[in-house]
Amino acid sequence: MKKLILITGITLFLLSCGPQKTPVQLPAEVTMSTKVLFDKIRGGWAGQTIGCTYGGPTEFKFKGTMIQDYQQMVWYNDYIVDTYKQDPGLYDDVYLDFTFVEVIDRLGADAPADSFAMAFAREDYKLWHANQAARYNILNGIMPPQSGHWMNNPHADDIDFQIESDFAGLMSPGMINTASAICDRTGHVMNYGDGYYGGVFMAGMYATAFVSDDIEFIIRQGLKPVPEKSRFYRTISDVLKWHKQYPDDWKKCWFEIEKAHTSEKGCPEGVFNAFNIDASVNAAYVAIGLLYGGKDFYKTMDIATRCGQDSDCNPATAAGILGVILGYENIPAFWKPAIEKAAGLQFPYSAISLNEVIEMSHRHAIAQIEKNGGRIAGAQVTIQVQSPEVLPYEESFTGMVPVKELLVRTDHLENSIRIGFNGNGIVVLGNVKSRCFDEQRDFIALLDVYIDGEKTEQVKMPFNYIVRKYDIYHKYLLPPGDHTLEIKWVNQDPDFRIYFKSYVVYNDKPYERAPQMSGVVGK
Repeated sequence: MKKLILITGITLFLLSCGPQKTPVQLPAEVTMSTKVLFDKIRGGWAGQTIGCTYGGPTEFKFKGTMIQDYQQMVWYNDYIVDTYKQDPGLYDDVYLDFTFVEVIDRLGADAPADSFAMAFAREDYKLWHANQAARYNILNGIMPPQSGHWMNNPHADDIDFQIESDFAGLMSPGMINTASAICDRTGHVMNYGDGYYGGVFMAGMYATAFVSDDIEFIIRQGLKPVPEKSRFYRTISDVLKWHKQYPDDWKKCWFEIEKAHTSEKGCPEGVFNAFNIDASVNAAYVAIGLLYGGKDFYKTMDIATRCGQDSDCNPATAAGILGVILGYENIPAFWKPAIEKAAGLQFPYSAISLNEVIEMSHRHAIAQIEKNGGRIAGAQVTIQVQSPEVLPYEESFTGMVPVKELLVRTDHLENSIRIGFNGNGIVVLGNVKSRCFDEQRDFIALLDVYIDGEKTEQVKMPFNYIVRKYDIYHKYLLPPGDHTLEIKWVNQDPDFRIYFKSYVVYNDKPYERAPQMSGVVGK
């Protein structure tokens, strides 16, 4: 005999006579108290901040290798406050959420993409990869969705939106399509394809965590808006598959992901390198942490960290989602002194505190519940739970295969950069450096770009780190074949140098490997 019961007022399960519990389709409505709703939102923001701080010292120090068990992690009651002061840039996966929350607080949840784009582009906090490339695009007239598109952003599949989409799920309890709609107007500011889907997936898991406490179900539900033919979908599906195969050994699951899904072709710093900031791979580490953590706050966060690569952002997301499931009251007391000492302080690169953003997200969640057919009755909220809708298919770097990297590493450029290459695309990495103590932050190098002898554009390279161009130049989908690239610095200044780090060449197919040779190679 089977019967339906409601667990903790929010999660629907189908229970049989045996011990196995099987999640079924969520109910059309879920009712909870406003106190529980607030506690879950607080748990999400607290979990994200705790997780980011916990994994901070290991960020990108373990690339293609897990963090071994013998390595101890740091924690003490003043740790978050100290990190606020000593390493505020660590919290890029939180303070950018704050920017979007503040836009919604001013303009409403239907604020246009341009409003989100201009708000984040004009902030003075540090950004990297897809975020910084998008900031440069926006400040130079390329607005969303083109600011995040891979033809304009070599980092389109990077993790950026994935680590800052938490806010969309936290304000959309049980309303996964509402979260996806917010992601469309924010995620395409800096990402496209798998980079965009990463944010949709995370926001979907946050939204579902309000109405279910079954980890596997939350992951599957969060993945449903992502098109099945995408690489992102295949990667997370494989995590679920290998978790079934190796239910007691997260390291075996991790190793299968490394073998199958870590071939990078987007981020020019990641190709030909162990460095991997790809959204799908790092999302897999979040899913591994959640699945193998067993709803244990420390274990979830620790496993997500020990998977390596972006090992501050991944535990931040995993702990944030679990924080919603548990609610703040059920986060273990060991972690609370550190977060409570920091919660009332002005957050790094923001004018508001963690406590204030929690209040704002709660207001936004109430507004979204009412807007989407829910009801507020005294101290109770009733949510109209949404069934996930699949998003349009997007794919970055189609027809592009990385085939060559050359490290140059010169910062004494007085002549042109000249590169001959065979392929259909190229990315040139580097930046402007100062030779004087007076940084002259307003200096902008002007670079004329010629492809096959024809001037194609003039690139602006600001010295100012906040508004810098992340890569010197990129060009995709050239006709395959031999090409020449020349970059001329037209406003040379003796106080500055162009640091030419390296370049990556792409083609429409891999280079053919040389046939295997036997015997000893002669002189």
